[in-house]
Amino acid sequence: MSTPPDDPETDDRIALVTTVGPLDAVVVILRELLHVASAVRATAVVPPEGDEEPAVVDVARLSPIEVARGEHVVHLPHSGPMDAEVPPLFAFKDLPMFDADPETGDIAAPLGGVEHRAIGVAETAAQLPDGTVLQLAWDTTRPGVQFSVTARAKDAGEPIVLGIGDEVFPMPAGWPDVPTLA
Repeated sequence: MSTPPDDPETDDRIALVTTVGPLDAVVVILRELLHVASAVRATAVVPPEGDEEPAVVDVARLSPIEVARGEHVVHLPHSGPMDAEVPPLFAFKDLPMFDADPETGDIAAPLGGVEHRAIGVAETAAQLPDGTVLQLAWDTTRPGVQFSVTARAKDAGEPIVLGIGDEVFPMPAGWPDVPTLA
């Protein structure tokens, strides 16, 4: 015998909503960032307020926006209107796909391209709530392998982290403003 679909214990449908309250501002920034950076995914982990769990806001191309707080997950239409303004964002340059090797960590990109994306992600993260972790991901020339940049809002002394596929590469303190070669 099957369980009725409206049983909250077994209902795995995700609610479609038009607002996530105070997180609307984060959604608006990530949605716009995805497009201005020509990224394929923009994700933010927003610290909790009070006794709540952290929220994960995930915006991907051609997909509904997903907001998860613990086990509670909702979707928003990707192009739905929101009652939040988009602040001025970093002017990402349109760069060709990078060639990135997850085994060696080697990246072939236009001169300054990696640093440009890192600065853009760090500057955008600074516009998000304190402690928020922001990650942008782009496709590479290798099918199924993405290049990502992760930075924390208001820095907190943590390094920018580059990602190639599932491999992560924390950069030295102060990078990209401090040269990494001696």
